[in-house]
Amino acid sequence: MNKRILILAAILGLTSVIIGAFGAHGLKQVLNADQLQTFEVGVRYQMYHALFLLFTGLTDKITLKAKSAIFYLILVGVIFFSGSIYGLATNDLTGFDFKKIAFITPIGGSLLIASWIIILLNFFKLKENK
Repeated sequence: MNKRILILAAILGLTSVIIGAFGAHGLKQVLNADQLQTFEVGVRYQMYHALFLLFTGLTDKITLKAKSAIFYLILVGVIFFSGSIYGLATNDLTGFDFKKIAFITPIGGSLLIASWIIILLNFFKLKENK
């Protein structure tokens, strides 16, 4: 499981940098300031959760069950949250109306929140080192 988590962390981190650079340079001329700022929110949250996965995969303080749940919650959460934000920010540039699926943004955000709740609950269960 740790290998899968670390691979996903690397993929999300890598694509966050690529998508962020594309947004900053390739979209600067075609999006307004609000749209660019919205796009950057998606990039930021994707990177935050790449780092979260990196920590999760490298620590032995999280149970295998919690790691598995965190992996899937972040995978789907980033796709729904950041992915829909990328679509909404660039909505005027595509033939698809991403506003029709905007309801998945808060679902994705809720999944990301759930991953943080799982790690918090896991930490509450840790034995104290004295």
